[in-house]
Amino acid sequence: MIDLYTAATPNGHKISIALEELGLPYTVHALDLSKLEQRRPEFLKISFNGRIPAIVDRELDDFAVFESGAILVYLAEKTGRLMPSDTKGRSLVMQWLMFQMGGIGPMMGQANVFFRYLPEKIPLAIDRYHGEVRRLFGVLDTRLADHEYLAGDYSIADIANWAWVRTYRWSGVDTSGFEHLTRWKALLASRPACQRGIEIPPRLVRPEDGEEAEKFIQAARGMVQTGQKTD
Repeated sequence: MIDLYTAATPNGHKISIALEELGLPYTVHALDLSKLEQRRPEFLKISFNGRIPAIVDRELDDFAVFESGAILVYLAEKTGRLMPSDTKGRSLVMQWLMFQMGGIGPMMGQANVFFRYLPEKIPLAIDRYHGEVRRLFGVLDTRLADHEYLAGDYSIADIANWAWVRTYRWSGVDTSGFEHLTRWKALLASRPACQRGIEIPPRLVRPEDGEEAEKFIQAARGMVQTGQKTD
């Protein structure tokens, strides 16, 4: 029913997790970002910005959706799950989804660039993005102090934020002191659909992978330096 165009990035994993949670049948088309497959003309017809993820809903006249947040909303509304239908409940989910789209994702992405990928380390930039990510983590921690999930029940807002927050080691961010965020992070990590989703497609590298991690960094560095930063 769904064709998923993706790669092993937090934004890509948002959608594979959601599809696993919803039990929708889908076919994975993994793009090699290092070969700029996301810039090929046939993919640009699906994702106009040339970024993953994107989906094509074969059940609805091959309807294409790009941008990870838009895809999450589309899938939730298509199935009537992972987002409340009442006005206030839906707004809460959308607020915390936009918090990830406008804050957690961009700031962790910039932390990745300056902490991992650029050959020249710029302490001011690294400190700036690490500090901002920790501030945002503090916002999540405060919210989760008296909420099991971000917007009441488990929702696409949790999926979107967790897909990024779980990669904090790669961003070089210290998460000490965030008791409630740590509890929530472990809660989502225990969900079978989350466990399956972060392996679709399989992750290319982990911080502890040593030589393999360094090879990945070198490839990513090339994309960053040519303006082709990974999602």
